[in-house]
Amino acid sequence: MRPVLMLPSIGVRKNVYKKSRIKACKNQIEMGFLQDKFASYDIPQQFMAKGVYPYFRTIDSHQDTEVMMDGKRVLMFGSNAYLGLTYDERIVKAAIAATEKYGTGCAGSRLLNGTLDIHVELERELAAFVGKDDALCFSTGFTVNEGVIPQLVGRSDYIICDDRDHASIVDGRRLSAATQLKYKHNDMEDLEKKLQKCEPDAVKLIVVDGVFSMEGDLANLPEIIRLKKKYNASIYVDEAHGVGVFGRQGRGVCDHFGVTDDVDLIMGTFSKSLASIGGFVAGDKEVINWLRHTSRSYIFQASSTPAATAAARTALRILQDEPERIEALWNITNYALKLFREAGFEIGDTESPIIPLYVRDTEKTFTVTKLAFDEGIVINPVIPPACAPQDTLVRVALMATHTKDQVDMAVEKLAKCFKQLDIIK
Repeated sequence: MRPVLMLPSIGVRKNVYKKSRIKACKNQIEMGFLQDKFASYDIPQQFMAKGVYPYFRTIDSHQDTEVMMDGKRVLMFGSNAYLGLTYDERIVKAAIAATEKYGTGCAGSRLLNGTLDIHVELERELAAFVGKDDALCFSTGFTVNEGVIPQLVGRSDYIICDDRDHASIVDGRRLSAATQLKYKHNDMEDLEKKLQKCEPDAVKLIVVDGVFSMEGDLANLPEIIRLKKKYNASIYVDEAHGVGVFGRQGRGVCDHFGVTDDVDLIMGTFSKSLASIGGFVAGDKEVINWLRHTSRSYIFQASSTPAATAAARTALRILQDEPERIEALWNITNYALKLFREAGFEIGDTESPIIPLYVRDTEKTFTVTKLAFDEGIVINPVIPPACAPQDTLVRVALMATHTKDQVDMAVEKLAKCFKQLDIIK
């Protein structure tokens, strides 16, 4: 007897088909919710239509005081390469040699198979450089703050931050279960009020930028240290924009103020003065040992490439061997600060090669960025959430390799653009 293929009845088949269609429609609706959520986000398109969209501009040359963009040569005043080392022949050769020896990547995390001898050597050199027992190197500066801050404090502890701390600090503290407190920018009275709210026996971690990356001013570290001691707190300083700029041989703002021994942890990045990409945290050996085995963005992230590691190590050595680079940076910084003030720009309290030119209007901020580019000057717009809505600005950043002629031209062209929009008189 031949086997019989049993099919469901017509009624059953219709019901199955109906259910499958309902499921398909439901899935389509669920997928649509995500797209619908963001379909109305058209702010970038609005500025594109006006011809003033300022982001993701492509560069067709190496980073220098002059770069090629949109087929023309322009002056670069939007780079964080403070020492002008990103195309230094010695650093390029070191990156190439490391790639030839180790390959293009490590294919694993530092915890497992991704630790090279040059990673360990760089960590030792960084620890000695910033005056701490030990250091850890991460693949990016952002993931230092993201991975370290949550591991330092727990549910019964406190994180206390300046309200203008970098986004990576903000994201790092958000990952923590600790009580979060913010004090007004560089307001030491407000910081003390926040410390007074904390339980005396809890860990109280003050996290602050050494140099504030948009405004260019410095944290009041001497006073923060005084309050740290008064309330038995700990302090973590982000030196992303301090290393290579401040202190002896560029050791940072902590060294500049002479408070290194009183700072518990120092963080820094390689993507500014050290002409590479990556970051580090340095501190007491017991704390670093804890972080080495618990920081998620360290033990679960692929390790820094051989090229990036070798580049950062070579830049660190050049930084110490050639103090004239820092001297040149400060000479051009002081020259530019004087010119911008004399030209009538509002530049706030900056004390660094970061010079904010306040606009205080988002649309004008984008427009003046475009006008400046048309004049051959590259600057960066800063709008919320990188600043408060009333504090929008364009950010000028200086390099040791900028010349006075280039600064003269930038101030002249930018003044023309700002006057055109009635931002300055």
